[in-house]
Amino acid sequence: MAGLSPARRSESTLPPSPRDVLAAYHRAMLAWSADELASLYAPDAVHEFPFLAPGRPNRYDGREEIRIGYQAAWSGTSVRLQEIHDVVVFDSTDPEVVIGQWGATATSEPGAAPVVVTGLLILRVRDGMIAHALDYMDSLGTFQALGRLPAVLDSLGVSGIDQS
Repeated sequence: MAGLSPARRSESTLPPSPRDVLAAYHRAMLAWSADELASLYAPDAVHEFPFLAPGRPNRYDGREEIRIGYQAAWSGTSVRLQEIHDVVVFDSTDPEVVIGQWGATATSEPGAAPVVVTGLLILRVRDGMIAHALDYMDSLGTFQALGRLPAVLDSLGVSGIDQS
């Protein structure tokens, strides 16, 4: 399409926007597909978890580590996302950055009462691929909702906290 101005190029030739990538990220999460998720990342991408997430590293370096990390995390849990809802998307003054606040409904086993999981995801998207992700999921709130917080706190050596 050489010679055409950017305004005349077909939208299909443009890389996905950060908002499009965020929507694809949510679809991959619902599909519980580490391969779909990893395909959204640049080969040298970084995915960070700034909040404490017991049992999970604080970052993954590179697309393959992201794929392997999510495969391991998802194969090691009975929790499954059922729906992502209450998504609020914030644009940044940086055109590469999109911020998505979200809630999700999850279940821990068939027939179990659903729980709500919440988080905030900040994506830096370059050429249609995630270059950097900051994933602020409320892991401790999730463990609390699942009734697993006492065991998690014990594993961290924390005791004597009122968990009501």
